[in-house]
Amino acid sequence: MLDGRSGIEPACPVDLVPLAAGRSAKRPVLIVLHQAQSCPGHVGQWFRRHGFALDMRRPFAGDPLPATLAGHCGAVIFGGPQSANDPFDYIRREIDWIGVALREKAPFLGICLGAQMLAQHLGARVDHCPHGHVEIGYHRVRATLAGERLGGFPSHVFHWHREGFDLPRDAELLATTDGSYPNQAFRFGDAAFGVQFHPEISYQLIGRWSGGNPMRLLMRGARPRGEQFDGHLVHAAQVHRWLDRFLSRWVERSLAGS
Repeated sequence: MLDGRSGIEPACPVDLVPLAAGRSAKRPVLIVLHQAQSCPGHVGQWFRRHGFALDMRRPFAGDPLPATLAGHCGAVIFGGPQSANDPFDYIRREIDWIGVALREKAPFLGICLGAQMLAQHLGARVDHCPHGHVEIGYHRVRATLAGERLGGFPSHVFHWHREGFDLPRDAELLATTDGSYPNQAFRFGDAAFGVQFHPEISYQLIGRWSGGNPMRLLMRGARPRGEQFDGHLVHAAQVHRWLDRFLSRWVERSLAGS
């Protein structure tokens, strides 16, 4: 993923969503973030609205990851400015830790960098586009037949990255595109999923990322800032409906066999 930092950090919209009643009966979701001011956006909001507390960990700051996910409903690894190829110890530990979720067959979702980490853990290559293209802003994707069996995908999703991944061996491609990054979503086994795009994105986050990175918007494949906002107004509702359906089934482990 590209660095989305800016000088002004608006309040994370997750903080504005009250935790739904009945939370004591539900295990928290593990949220892995890669910057001090990173926000789980609409993904975090969904969990809070449905009564799941957020156990947010930042491995770069020294937070440990759990030895087991028995105490969590699942794990979501978000994006960040790092690369899955970085030599930092915490990056290597995080990629290795994904094996905990896979061995326990716990619900796992990797978003952007998180998907690249999952792919690399499974032995696939993570790298830049050989033609120097990035994906920034809303871009079209389409579901594969396997993706259609899961309920399909939104027609347009928000991206902010300049690396992609090869499809891991024994993984199933769920969404693709005709652009520079054909592998947009995949699953491994019944419970582990990776998406190259950002379903958590909010209007505030677009403002933060695009406002703090004007030079990134000059790269090939980047949508202009105004077009990013316009795209969000057009496509966000469809993405949110997809996210609601997907997370509802993901957390209930009802995506197996679909």
